[in-house]
Amino acid sequence: MKLKVLFISSWFPNKLEPTNGNFVQRHAEAVATLHDVEILHTIGDFAQKETFIFDDKVVNGIRTLIVYYKNSKNPVQNFLRRMKAYKSGFAKMQKPDLVHANVLHNNMLFAVYLKRKYKIPFVVTEHWTALRKINHATTSLIIKKIATFIGNRASVILPVSNDLKISLEELGVKSPMKVVPNVVDTSLFEPDHSAQEIFTFVHISNLIPRKNADKILKVAIKLLKEGYQLKLKIGGDGDTKPLREIVKKEGFENHIEIFDTLTLTEVSQKLKTSDCFILFSNDENQPCVIAESFASGIKVISTNVGGISEFFPENFGILVDRPDEILLEKAMKQLIENQSPRDIEKISIYAKQTFSKESIATQFTEIYKNVIR
Repeated sequence: MKLKVLFISSWFPNKLEPTNGNFVQRHAEAVATLHDVEILHTIGDFAQKETFIFDDKVVNGIRTLIVYYKNSKNPVQNFLRRMKAYKSGFAKMQKPDLVHANVLHNNMLFAVYLKRKYKIPFVVTEHWTALRKINHATTSLIIKKIATFIGNRASVILPVSNDLKISLEELGVKSPMKVVPNVVDTSLFEPDHSAQEIFTFVHISNLIPRKNADKILKVAIKLLKEGYQLKLKIGGDGDTKPLREIVKKEGFENHIEIFDTLTLTEVSQKLKTSDCFILFSNDENQPCVIAESFASGIKVISTNVGGISEFFPENFGILVDRPDEILLEKAMKQLIENQSPRDIEKISIYAKQTFSKESIATQFTEIYKNVIR
């Protein structure tokens, strides 16, 4: 049975934030292989003169309507404009059988509104690290209250990790839950069987402080100074200037490549032409980039945070307990010194079985059918 599914999300790629919430877009694209999907998103723009601008286009085969509203410094006015933008946008969409909401921010109160007014059920996929149990003490009470209110009105909650599932239960969310991970386009992220001349590490992120890109760079430079043969590719959609300055100062331009924002195709190329991806974050849920690395047939070094260990088979890399430079150095040395033949096929097959569009779309379909039965 082909359903009409409307995706709405607190985060979604747009002209102001081109990569924000791209994992939601990938979930929508997976679902669109089996169902009729439309996407509705709203976001405020301080530079905008008009109250509302409607950007209605087809993106990767899916009708995607983004409503930009004139942003306000008054949070109440801003929220009201956002809800009005959602209502105006929804009036232009087909009436869905089901709403697939994402991220239990106050934006998703619109899903509650649609359920009350039009009897449209909704499910929620949750990605937000702020709702992890470890962050409950620092996340504001209002955020936690709103998340619980919305969550308890959803038919099903779909956290991307069991760690997040337990955390939502701790908040008091009582709706049924099922873990469904992020999706990877395994037709794009696939192995390159040609070996690298020098062992190559790669890090791709938004380069915010909790990603610790500077620490990764520092450890790589230390190993290079000690005479280890390695290359490092590091960058993403953040401020790369500090990294470039360090590399230039240390004189390792021939061994360390710094890059800026990449397309998904370029990300795929960076991964499959590397030997190991490094994620050295203080906090995560279930990062797409680790799944993409596995789909590319390469190993991963990562901090053991959030739900990462839940989707990290034995011998697929190294998990370190915390973002400690000594631990990272030890892990990098271990992989450089013990370059056993890469088990590319085993790693990539696991990724396809776990994160492919086919796998995720099938899981969502079963959930949707149970909700509207």
